[in-house]
Amino acid sequence: MRFIVRRLLLFVAALFGVSVVVFAALRILPGDVASVMAGLNSPASRVEALREQFGLNRPLVVQYADWAEGLLRGDFGTSILTGRSVTSLIAARASITFPLIVLGLLVAIMIGVPLGVAATLARSDAARTAFHVAGLIGGAIPALWGGLLLILLFARGTGLIGLFPSQGFPLDGWAAPGQAVWSLILPALTVGIIVGASLMRYTRSALGDIAGSGRIDMAMACGMTRAQAVTGVGLRLAMPQLVSVIGLTFAEMITGVMVIENLFALPGIGSGLVTDVGNRDLIAVQSELFMLAAFFLLVGLIVDLLHRALDPRLATAADATEVIA
Repeated sequence: MRFIVRRLLLFVAALFGVSVVVFAALRILPGDVASVMAGLNSPASRVEALREQFGLNRPLVVQYADWAEGLLRGDFGTSILTGRSVTSLIAARASITFPLIVLGLLVAIMIGVPLGVAATLARSDAARTAFHVAGLIGGAIPALWGGLLLILLFARGTGLIGLFPSQGFPLDGWAAPGQAVWSLILPALTVGIIVGASLMRYTRSALGDIAGSGRIDMAMACGMTRAQAVTGVGLRLAMPQLVSVIGLTFAEMITGVMVIENLFALPGIGSGLVTDVGNRDLIAVQSELFMLAAFFLLVGLIVDLLHRALDPRLATAADATEVIA
């Protein structure tokens, strides 16, 4: 419980720090949303009137306090340019981005973990070299190039095998779940293949460390085959490391899908954030950045708790340290 309380307090402190940094950084950037709204060659009186209308001429401390109070109430504010609730904008975009990340992560796990196990079980030097090269090539593929390649291969109208839509998301959204999932297949494959290559290397490395410690040989001495020892014993012992890697990868993918969303014309958080930054919509941008940072911190918190639950040695070591202190 002490560990959980400490982590929760650290999580809250980090959220406060992120909110201050995001708010201050956006005010330092050049440009003014009032000038954007007023248009080119607008008189200074028009710009000042817009600043007065939207409260942009108030002290920064007051603006931050109003925004932070709204965050505590679950209100991310109102977009200055569109007049829409930022909460509804984020919810609509997140309904595309998060399913895309989940699908991409599932593809990565289905590719990375089995191939990592297969690489560990490989006997010949040629097979091990082939897995190593495949991991390096897969992880080095730029997301933009990989997505274009998949479009040329599998997109309807342009691909050699026209199976999936190349761009866009159904107007009905998730009211048409089949079409919605179908439109996310190519983007998810683009993300999953690249992340899966990295996950394969992590899995192979973790299993290699466990094999080097003699635990695999001990399991084989008890009557298991090498494949049974690696999958039954090695994977279980490597699970804390893999959970940490998968959790952090899941959090990092929220920023990695920005390129994918723009390539496949998906109206998700990434493409929306790019648009809002270009329009200097400060309220929307700062709320979106804060939400992304909060999600990253939340995933880190969950990974820490899961890692401690899966590896009791961490709790034992912490208790011993406290006793010594």
